[in-house]
Amino acid sequence: MWWMIAAPLTALWGFPWTLLTGKIDAMYWTALWIARVGVRIAGIRWTLIGLDRLPMTSNYIFMSNHVSNIDPPLLVPLLPRRVTVMVKKELFKLPILGPAMRMADFIPIDRSNRESAIGSVREAANVVRKGLDLLVFPEGTRSRDGRLLPFKKGSFYLAMDTGVPIVPVTILGTEGLLPKGSMLARPGKVSIVFHPPIDPKEFADRDELIDAVKVSVKSALPSDRQ
Repeated sequence: MWWMIAAPLTALWGFPWTLLTGKIDAMYWTALWIARVGVRIAGIRWTLIGLDRLPMTSNYIFMSNHVSNIDPPLLVPLLPRRVTVMVKKELFKLPILGPAMRMADFIPIDRSNRESAIGSVREAANVVRKGLDLLVFPEGTRSRDGRLLPFKKGSFYLAMDTGVPIVPVTILGTEGLLPKGSMLARPGKVSIVFHPPIDPKEFADRDELIDAVKVSVKSALPSDRQ
């Protein structure tokens, strides 16, 4: 309910301001504040592990496991700098949300269309080269049971092409907080583990890089979800 009220109010001043100034920052950070407040109102509390040890000497590609619809609005506001996200193209058709995501350099992706997906990866590479951080859920969809799914390869091509370090992220505890089909989040406690950065230039090929990121994400998961 909070998001449904706050988002249109933000759009009323945010769209005109962004169009007049050409700057998205004010609307972007306001939207993230709304997301964070919404998560808190829902009774979700989080513990961050490792983020304070992350060197801010580079932009990063954050790669996280994905078990709940609450993962993006929980994780994005916690990242220290402006971040772009690859989002299902259908969401760009929504009023208010769609135009706002385009203004913020979010990237539409259609995973059912290989050529379109490749184009989205190229677009993401261009955005990363501009200095923005990128958040990717490399499984491509939510895990139904919390177990780590196979990683899609596109974002790893992007990492090797740009040379931007990958920060593996493990989210723990969100799987039951926003079940499929529900509009209301449930209260709960979440841990988010930020692992040490992985330099794609240190790997001979994409498959080795995928394995390294997967091992890092898995390392904080319970044994029955690895």
